[in-house]
Amino acid sequence: MLKFEGVNTFYGPIHALKDVSFDVDKGALVAVLGANGAGKTTLMNTTCGLIRARSGQILLEGRRIDRLAPDRIVRLGITQVPEGRQLFPDLSVLENLRMGAYVRRDGATVRRDQADVFERFPALKGRARQIAGTLSGGEQQMLAIGRALMAHPRVLLLDEPSLGLSPLLVRQLFDRLAALGREGITMVVAEQNAYLSLEVASHGIVLETGKVALSGSSDELRRTDRVRQLYLGTKDKADPLPDDTGGGVHN
Repeated sequence: MLKFEGVNTFYGPIHALKDVSFDVDKGALVAVLGANGAGKTTLMNTTCGLIRARSGQILLEGRRIDRLAPDRIVRLGITQVPEGRQLFPDLSVLENLRMGAYVRRDGATVRRDQADVFERFPALKGRARQIAGTLSGGEQQMLAIGRALMAHPRVLLLDEPSLGLSPLLVRQLFDRLAALGREGITMVVAEQNAYLSLEVASHGIVLETGKVALSGSSDELRRTDRVRQLYLGTKDKADPLPDDTGGGVHN
């Protein structure tokens, strides 16, 4: 579905992504792990065209997209839930959802998808006319995901979706993401919460100073001492887990 081939991205003289290469299979949920400054947000913004890669290429089902404008990338089916949600705070919940569908012209299907979002996130339905900026943090994150789904994406990018949420809301959020994954939606989730990310993801990569340091199935990464020590908070070896033979990410 999505392929990165030797992607290099710079902020002025700063080399932020360094020869990043990996594949995301159709229907996979891929976790991108790494500390602050590792390159997770840069990877997301480069994918959706907000930052232009200096070299390498990104392909969506074989079509090169790294030279396209952001609005064109959205129209091809890649939608991002940005870090910090970035809703339209002075618009209502319903208006925010409709903004997510601004590239679409299929009115009847848009209304159906709007109903689907309210079914996925029932707390939003009773707040359809409420101003988005007055929602709780958890409700705002659900709205940000719902807004992205209104674009009818083929690939959903989520950048630090658990940021600022309580542990209970983080668990609920990842349960929602797992449900989306079971529906076959392709997702790339950049997160510092490695434990829950690897629990719901099929595969993952670890970014360190802009480079892909590790990649593999979520089970393989949970068994890796380096991942366990740096991201899972334990030095003990993982208990044996079933082999993961499903499609996902390959370095």
